[in-house]
Amino acid sequence: MSMVQKIEIDGKQVPFRASAAIPRIYRMKFQRDIYKDLATLEKAIGDNSEEVSNLDMFSLEMFENIAYIMAKHADPNIPDTPEEWLDEFNTFSIYQVLPKIIELWGLNVKSESDAKKNFAQLTGR
Repeated sequence: MSMVQKIEIDGKQVPFRASAAIPRIYRMKFQRDIYKDLATLEKAIGDNSEEVSNLDMFSLEMFENIAYIMAKHADPNIPDTPEEWLDEFNTFSIYQVLPKIIELWGLNVKSESDAKKNFAQLTGR
């Protein structure tokens, strides 16, 4: 099961998709663990303000890669590289988009967990 949510970026409604395939797709494309990267970004962004965040260039690149993978998963017609995709926008604020991506990912993980619990209850496992 997957979840899709549209997030406004630079005045455009951009669909993002979270599913069980995302960690694998992310790992295959970037050779990184999306769970660790999301946790790192969540800590670095702090209370979601530019004044107190600890974001460096590498963190920004991680965020862009995660956003790209989730957007590409929702719409296979977007460009084949994060750079080409990002070039479609004038502005792309991590402070506006990251919390929504984290929320979407959290809803997806909760949904998968609930489905497993329900299956276990039905089957007695």
